[in-house]
Amino acid sequence: MQQLEPNIPIKDKISPDRHIKAEAFRKDIRKTEPHKHKQYFEIIYLTKGTGVHWIDGVRYELRPPVLYFITQNQVHNWELESEPDGYVVIIKKSFVLRSLDLELKMLLHQASNITCINITDNATIQCLFGLLVEESIIGAQFSFPVIEGLLKALLAKIQRISDSSDNSTLRKTNMYESFLEKLHQGNPVKSKVAYYAGLLNTSPQNLNAACRKAVDLPATAVLSDFIINEAKRLLLYTDKTVSEISFSLNFNDPSHFVKYFKRFADQTPQSFRLNSSQMP
Repeated sequence: MQQLEPNIPIKDKISPDRHIKAEAFRKDIRKTEPHKHKQYFEIIYLTKGTGVHWIDGVRYELRPPVLYFITQNQVHNWELESEPDGYVVIIKKSFVLRSLDLELKMLLHQASNITCINITDNATIQCLFGLLVEESIIGAQFSFPVIEGLLKALLAKIQRISDSSDNSTLRKTNMYESFLEKLHQGNPVKSKVAYYAGLLNTSPQNLNAACRKAVDLPATAVLSDFIINEAKRLLLYTDKTVSEISFSLNFNDPSHFVKYFKRFADQTPQSFRLNSSQMP
């Protein structure tokens, strides 16, 4: 009987100072031990190779071209029989936090609900992966918005394939997706999870469980992330005062908003606005 490790190994394939990395899939990979990732989301695109990819104990026979989506809480490993070819994109939470693009964040959430998609029309997918690798290597001025745009295009294309695919494997996170939809509907945001649980005809406990299952975060963290990003957009792209922003985000007391923002953003709204305006 195989001796099990006391803990599941955690692999980290991206340096601490990087938010995202795109690269060619290593051709020397054949067999790996079951492992998790260190707090990042991985998109794998294979155009060549034979063998098996195990994800959370489920066996996926390689039939390229194929896409795999691995979240940080999933365990996976490879048993490849021939030389693989393709790409890997690693996305850290810091990238998501830095981005202010709501549609991109929604697409990332939707992609995290997919495990595997076999595709047929892969020309555009391959081109977008190649451009992401190229821009990831360059790392020049304005690379971040370029990478945002390329990643958004890639995820939108993947979502279109997923919506029309009969062979995509999805994790059931309908309540979580409904929660995100309520947040993105454009109504004044509420700072209470119980409010959204009521809209979804469920309990805060059930909504919390759905969020943990989907993205390994409590509902309060999902909500606070949304509120902070809304605040950052208003601070960056409007001339509204901090008090005006606090009221638009449903805070009755501006001082409460300042404390809330500082707790999650590690700086005051005024400091964030000032520091952002001084960025090159």
